[in-house]
Amino acid sequence: MLNTIVIAIAFLVGALLLSKRIRDNLKWRATVTPLASIIGSGFLVIVPLLGHSVGGYAPIAMAGVVTLAYAVGLAIRFNILHMEPLLATPSTVAQSISTVDYVSKLALALAYFISVTFYLRLLASFVMRGLEIESDFIAQVMTSAILIFIGVAGWFRGLEFLERLEEYSVSIKLAIIASLLVGWLVHDVSNLGTINIAATLPRELDWWQVTRLMAGVLIVVQGFETSRYLGDQYDAATRVSTMRYAQLLSGVIYIVFVASTVPSLGLLGAEVSETAIIDLSKIVAVVLAPMLVIAAVMSQLSAAVADTVATGGLVTQIAGKRFSLSTKTGYALVALVGVILVWATNIFEIIALSSRAFALYYALQCLGATMVAARGIRGLQGAVRTLGFGILALLLFVAVVIAIPAG
Repeated sequence: MLNTIVIAIAFLVGALLLSKRIRDNLKWRATVTPLASIIGSGFLVIVPLLGHSVGGYAPIAMAGVVTLAYAVGLAIRFNILHMEPLLATPSTVAQSISTVDYVSKLALALAYFISVTFYLRLLASFVMRGLEIESDFIAQVMTSAILIFIGVAGWFRGLEFLERLEEYSVSIKLAIIASLLVGWLVHDVSNLGTINIAATLPRELDWWQVTRLMAGVLIVVQGFETSRYLGDQYDAATRVSTMRYAQLLSGVIYIVFVASTVPSLGLLGAEVSETAIIDLSKIVAVVLAPMLVIAAVMSQLSAAVADTVATGGLVTQIAGKRFSLSTKTGYALVALVGVILVWATNIFEIIALSSRAFALYYALQCLGATMVAARGIRGLQGAVRTLGFGILALLLFVAVVIAIPAG
């Protein structure tokens, strides 16, 4: 019965999200890019990751991570409204603010180039596993082919085509996630009498290790910053509001999902595995396992396209005026660098660099927000914002040093 309900929910939510009214809604299209990136590979690994590290405290840890990410989002939304106008008129902006923003873009570009390739390499791994094929060479060929497709599509068709591709993959993924959440909650309610939450709580916690892990888990909910680099397509107010929607929706999804899986954490294996959530879902409904494989593929594809879209805008901002680079050229450049990384480097070895680069970018954006707030906003509001953004910047600079990569 539950298998039927799960499938029905997936089809209903999918039909709603893929309806013309939703697909053509400007705000939804602007929301999809950050949302796709936030609910990327992290959604697959967050439960086993937190389950192994903090056990039954996982929902509290997840809520803390989501809250911190939202605070960072506040800083980036502040920069959209206040820093961008300053940067648009160089004569009115302090050189230090301009330098901080430029360096942060370099850090983010490095992170994106790596993460796009990593997402698609992980996508290839899931497809290969589903086909029961083990071959690094075939996985590299598959990853390269997808990268080339995205680059060529972006070059010839531009942002609108990539956004459409992103919309379909995100809609399918969200439909499956909706069915997963309902299915798991129904499973929990039907087994209330056998649930022992106390058994999922760890006897001891290494708080230093947990702190380092939580600093790394922030990268799991990375992606909201993509709105910052869609300025050529959407105005500041649209980017601010849709980034907020994406963070709130993804935050609710993450917290509810992690909380619903707590009673099942005791069934996790001895080691953290990227496919653990797929195996765990079989206890809820058999049909969820293949559905999650599809969601995994859609997650990697949509996250990769989202970061490609953002990178195109980012490359234009960094070097567009100096080298006459268009956004479309940025898309092609992402694909080219990605193909080189696939064949020349072990992506799993350098994902730690990507994680730290994201943390560094967030720290620099918060530092920039601190400088802008201190410079332009007077009174109590200015003091509170300056202090808040400054504390965030300090925390994130510490995270760069201590974080354990989380995905």
